[in-house]
Amino acid sequence: MSQPVIPWYKQRWPWILMSGPAIVVVAGFITLGLAIHTSDSLVDDDYYKKGKAINEDLARDQQAATAGIGATVMFADGLSAVRVLLNSQDGKPLPETLLLSIQHPTMEGMDQVITLRQEGPGTFTAPLAMKGEARHWYLRIEDPERQWRVEGEWKPLNGPMIRLVPNLAPADS
Repeated sequence: MSQPVIPWYKQRWPWILMSGPAIVVVAGFITLGLAIHTSDSLVDDDYYKKGKAINEDLARDQQAATAGIGATVMFADGLSAVRVLLNSQDGKPLPETLLLSIQHPTMEGMDQVITLRQEGPGTFTAPLAMKGEARHWYLRIEDPERQWRVEGEWKPLNGPMIRLVPNLAPADS
């Protein structure tokens, strides 16, 4: 008349209750594996030196603004080539080459620097091999001597063209 006692390991509830902590332990090991095998390129090792260079970078933006430099960047279908139309209002001759930096916001391995060659007055081109697809890129064009720069953010979903201008942030008040 008494029912036989079923051992705990044959009952359902202890296993359901133990599955939660077991899942957390497995997820912890997966997270640890990802942390070990992927590098974190968001933090610069020499942030103090990089911070001191900000004033030099701002001077480059000011130099571009003073010269009236602006650029229109156009990407070919399939991102196989890039064309840049550069204009300058100070009348100085444009350099024979320009540097185009294409930077991913978080994945340093997708960044690249391309040398653009002048093919006509104010027109620069180069073949392009994008290292991956993304919805957001930072673009910077600068002269080979790094005296000036124009930059901007490009979102491919907004179209294959972007206008780059000097990045003159307002002074803090």
